[in-house]
Amino acid sequence: MNNIGLPGLILILVYVAVLVIPFWKLWKRTGHSPWLSLLMLVPLVNFISLYVLAFKAWPTENKG
Repeated sequence: MNNIGLPGLILILVYVAVLVIPFWKLWKRTGHSPWLSLLMLVPLVNFISLYVLAFKAWPTENKG
């Protein structure tokens, strides 16, 4: 049985923080639930959510 141990757990937590925190702020700025940033942890779904985020109308574009 393979155990990841404490160093492995810390590495996983750092990876999750580096991946989720920027998308948390981006989803929040676009007016969506920031919980959508957790989709970045799901393979294939992360690409779909990234494309939705990239090509949707942002609130700053609607201000004139």
